[in-house]
Amino acid sequence: MKQNLERIKIFLIKNYKWILLFICIISLLILIKNVMNKDIEIFDEKGYAIVSKYLISDTITPFAKFITNFANPYLLVSLAILLFIFVKNKKVGAIIAINLGLSAILNLVLKHILRRSRPPIEHRIIYEKGYSLPSGHSMVSMAFYGLLIYFIYQNVKNKFLKITLMISISILIISIGISRIYLGVHYISDVIAGFLFAITYLILYLHIIENIKKDKLL
Repeated sequence: MKQNLERIKIFLIKNYKWILLFICIISLLILIKNVMNKDIEIFDEKGYAIVSKYLISDTITPFAKFITNFANPYLLVSLAILLFIFVKNKKVGAIIAINLGLSAILNLVLKHILRRSRPPIEHRIIYEKGYSLPSGHSMVSMAFYGLLIYFIYQNVKNKFLKITLMISISILIISIGISRIYLGVHYISDVIAGFLFAITYLILYLHIIENIKKDKLL
């Protein structure tokens, strides 16, 4: 029994990213099916009702607008350029820049395939155009900042600094997603889908990068 548990533990550790990928894909398929069948509308409406009742206020709104701008395309492009300039290893800078471009393009493609309308106009605190699913801010921020977390984990030696940066960036990613619901431009399911798509994409992107490195092509 103990030996079997040990084998399972080793299997899980060795294959954790593929297990996570499988969970994300299954979750996405279920979520998209429910969105297409409109079975998730009650969940989205209740979610927004909770946010509207307990969070929306004149005090929090400026903060939500500030946080959501951390996934602004102009800011992310500027950050990618700065990282490319100042990061010593230019290959890392290129990986970050390519990741940003690919995740943004993938999000646009998915939006045009799924073609979900945004929440009702009366929910919106800010103006946004285009389709709703998956949330672009949520998806691209997860892909962009998630990759930064990966590089921090790989390269930062100071344990306290490493953990502090990883937790801080993780909170930022979640806060960006919440801000999109708060501002009334996305449903909760849009944000969840954005995160799931980004994690799925990022696992595959990093797997490709790691294989290229092994083959000494990068």
